[in-house]
Amino acid sequence: MTRVVRAGSVLHGLSEPLAQEQVDELARWPGVRIERIVSMAQASPPGFWYDQAWDEWVCVISGSAAVLIDGESGPRELRAGDWLELPAHVRHRVEWTDARQATVWLAVHGERR
Repeated sequence: MTRVVRAGSVLHGLSEPLAQEQVDELARWPGVRIERIVSMAQASPPGFWYDQAWDEWVCVISGSAAVLIDGESGPRELRAGDWLELPAHVRHRVEWTDARQATVWLAVHGERR
């Protein structure tokens, strides 16, 4: 059986400015999905909260953003290299993303075993 080795760059092919957030699936295995998310001045709609049935780990690769966790007093500011682990059903929202440059996120979605 031939196995294909794939490679790429999470910073390749960025287009600016972005009218809407761009989500690209980079890899998928049983119970795990890895995405590149590119945002530029996007935020969650007013009153909207993510409430996901799966765990998510996100890392900001470039740019910056702020994520508000339900119940916390203020948003957490994230810059390049910063990451968050969001367990399933922890409500959160994106308050803002950088308007001057693309914010590139690496997101790993998975189920705990």
